[in-house]
Order: sequence, then C-alpha cells, then structure tokens
Amino acid sequence: MPTLTPVDQPEFLTAVHYVAARIRESGWQPDFIIGVGRGGLTPAVYLSHATGIPMLSVDHSSQLPDFSAELLVKLAGRSATDRLLFVDDINDSGSTITHIRAAVTAAGGTLDNVRFATLIDNVVSTERVDYRFRTIDRTVNKDWFVFPWEQMSPVDKVLEDSEVVPQRLA
Repeated sequence: MPTLTPVDQPEFLTAVHYVAARIRESGWQPDFIIGVGRGGLTPAVYLSHATGIPMLSVDHSSQLPDFSAELLVKLAGRSATDRLLFVDDINDSGSTITHIRAAVTAAGGTLDNVRFATLIDNVVSTERVDYRFRTIDRTVNKDWFVFPWEQMSPVDKVLEDSEVVPQRLA
C-alpha cells in the first residue's frame, strides 16, 4: 500500500502562486491555459485566476475522443498563432505530456508555442515541464500525493487510483 501524502489547501495555493510568478518571470505569456483532466483542471482554474489568462480544458483521463483527441487537434491548430500552457497536477511518468506532444505534432501543431506546468515534477520522468512548484525523484519518493480535490474521495478510491500504474510506486 502506498504512503498517502496529503497536499493541503495552503500548500496548493502557494504552488499556484509560485507557478504564476515563474510564468511572469519567464517573459513567455500564454494566450490560453489548458487544464488536463482530471488532475490538472483545478490547478488550471486557479492559475487562470492568478494570471488573468483564459482557460480551456481537455479530458485526457476519460479516454473519450470527443473530449480529448478531437480537442487536441483543435488546440494543435490554435498553436500556429496562440501560445498554449498545458497544466497538470503532477508530471509522474511523463506519459500524459508525451501523449499531448504527440497529438499536437500529429495534427500539425507548433510545439514552439506549447509549454507545460505542473505542481509536482518527477525529475526521472521521461518528459520535462517548463514550470513547476516542486520536484520529487520517484526512485526515492514513492508517496501518492493526494491533492485537495482528491481528498473528497473515499480512501479506497484514492488507493484504486494510485494502482493504475503500480510500477511508479513500487
């Protein structure tokens, strides 16, 4: 059983403000923040409010084409002229970022106008993010981080979610 490590609301708010500050300091201003469902939706809403940048969303977790694949094609088209910042809660294995980059590329998108932000970034992930609040090393830290919105779930559901990719916590 994994160690469940809660991320409390004050830490979450600090993380959002920290990422917003890093975006401002970078000089790269996104035209849209894109929340990646499910875990990136809440951070994206807060980041949108903290920066004043409009928010869009894709639902990667549902695996329903109408809410993910088709929207990524539309976003790829927008990337020709708009800067897009995809937001997720954690860059764990890197598979979500890999999927998004591949989908944008396959649809003819401009990756120069695409960046990624997460609250937690795994330094041994296959992918890198442009903005992060904190880093972990999954070879050392096997905790399952329970964000404020996940704390609404029963513990058995949180444990079930943590088992989707068991090797990341092994």
